[in-house]
Amino acid sequence: MKREHTYLPETLDALAALGAQIAAARRELGWTAAELAERVGVSAPLISRIENGRPTSQIGTVFEAAVLCGVALFGGDRAELASVARSERNRLALLPARVHHRPTVIVNDF
Repeated sequence: MKREHTYLPETLDALAALGAQIAAARRELGWTAAELAERVGVSAPLISRIENGRPTSQIGTVFEAAVLCGVALFGGDRAELASVARSERNRLALLPARVHHRPTVIVNDF
């Protein structure tokens, strides 16, 4: 039996916003959903699900559709996006590779 996942409202809002941006950009380019689907290499119904903000779409496919339509990801242009990715990889390199659960120590000697 498939378990239904409940998404946070902020997640659904972000998906809806990105989907609407992709849909608007696609229409401004004069492309049908089928034309965008062909460019991305997916089906037209998947493009429809992306544009409707369905959370089950693969993120790589969503980003590919956004980039093809000229939607700026993370609020920046391509050069800025590369810089953000580089910066985050550098920050990640400074953090521990593994995270260990630290038990909570309760001090009750008051």
